[in-house]
Amino acid sequence: MRSPADTLRQPFLAAILALALGCAAPEAGTDDAMAEAEPTAAEVAEMPPQPMADPADVESIDAIITAVYEVISGDAGVQRDWDRFRSLFLPQARLMPVSSQHGENGRSSSVSAATPDEFIEGSNDFFVSEGFYEVEIGSVTEQYGDIAHRFSSYASFRTDDPDEEPFNRGINSFQLLYDGERWWVLSIFWQHEPDAGPIPAEYLDEV
Repeated sequence: MRSPADTLRQPFLAAILALALGCAAPEAGTDDAMAEAEPTAAEVAEMPPQPMADPADVESIDAIITAVYEVISGDAGVQRDWDRFRSLFLPQARLMPVSSQHGENGRSSSVSAATPDEFIEGSNDFFVSEGFYEVEIGSVTEQYGDIAHRFSSYASFRTDDPDEEPFNRGINSFQLLYDGERWWVLSIFWQHEPDAGPIPAEYLDEV
């Protein structure tokens, strides 16, 4: 999924990741360290409850992926329904854009990770000020038991005009879990076409 501001390319997400990794971890193997690592009752109470999902959004793989694309899409000035967005993701979910650099020795790539709330914090201003629409243009889904993976090719637009040319394309790699009642997004891992090269035909719908 191409996030706004050039796919949230690294300044915001890298800063978040650096901050998270920079926090001192307790020494393993000590009772005091384990106690310090556990959240207090007050900290737990401050965590917002998981929004309730619309059953229609999470009844199938197709439904939950459609919901992800719908909730991030909209005209400039339109506030996104972030509670709907949060309701699609497991609490431990991550959104992970790949950033690539092209040099004399070829391409090198790195990845950053954000929680759904960090993604919201980093992208909300963009969504309010810019038009952004993203649609699936092809997919391959694999499922085993209660886990599933979907290569979801996407195209990004500034408006919902069907004649508009996309300003970007790429592939979102969705990892999903069925918990016996509904589907959840565990992660979205993506790279866009200008970095990775043309999307292979097998990941595109026939026109």
